[in-house]
Amino acid sequence: MTNEELILRINDLRKQKNAIILAHNYQIPEVQDIADYIGDSLGLARKAAQTNAETIVFCGVHFMAETTSVISPNKRVLIPDLEAGCSLADTITAEQLRTWKGEHPGAVVVMYVNTTAEVKAETDYCCTSSNAMDVINSIPDDKEILFGPDKFLGSYIQLMTGRDNMRIWDGACHVHEKIGDLNLGEKQREYPEAEILIHPECGCSTSCMLNSAFYHDCKDAHIYSTGGMIDFVKESEAEEFVVATETGILHRMKKENQGKNFIPANEESVCEFMKRINLQNVYEALEYDQFEVKVPEELAEKAIKPIERMLAIG
Repeated sequence: MTNEELILRINDLRKQKNAIILAHNYQIPEVQDIADYIGDSLGLARKAAQTNAETIVFCGVHFMAETTSVISPNKRVLIPDLEAGCSLADTITAEQLRTWKGEHPGAVVVMYVNTTAEVKAETDYCCTSSNAMDVINSIPDDKEILFGPDKFLGSYIQLMTGRDNMRIWDGACHVHEKIGDLNLGEKQREYPEAEILIHPECGCSTSCMLNSAFYHDCKDAHIYSTGGMIDFVKESEAEEFVVATETGILHRMKKENQGKNFIPANEESVCEFMKRINLQNVYEALEYDQFEVKVPEELAEKAIKPIERMLAIG
């Protein structure tokens, strides 16, 4: 089928099956364009919790579909491609977290939402890049914190909050880690009128914070979640932006901000897992109800607690 035919079939099927299509900001343009809602991890989780749809087609990666299953246990959650995984979520297992907790009795565990349901079940609080600061600030100052799995987000939060009792797991997203190798000062000299937007999963987010503090060569750089970037661009009077995150977000930025110019900090910042989902497998998910993601009830009961705390904060 052509893309036009697939879109018609998808639209028919979602009406017939009372389905909603949720898409992450990093999805390919065609998938973003047919989604009922596009957002970052926190926005997608909230939308999944609020929807009255019977079926949720989750166009993102597997841990996001798992989170949706935990939030909405009575709904059918479909992921169009089971191989849409996450390199960051793969950096920590539930067994590793249990061992880490054993080494730090009494510590509060804060895990980035980019983790499996098994890891969430061992966690006190989940967070996303958009509310991680609020989550950390909600924890008493005298409490030791185990933060994971993203070391760059953890280092950024530690810098911003001054919490020297944070212990940070050594994990990273393979896409954002590559962006961390960039010298954003050079990028700024190349585009002197541009605002620079940096995702806190990037190594360059922490380096920019340090450079700004000591050398003042990261001016006009702003550190935001993908949702925060979208909001900033809409409100900014600037006409040009250098964006340091996965390149999929540029489609939405261009579509919603006609006349503004967006430059990827690194054109190779592409998540191959996010890009596995396309119109064909979205159609097949709806047509055949295939690739359902269902978290077992006992596990979901443990994993829901830190997710609910995440949704309530920030």
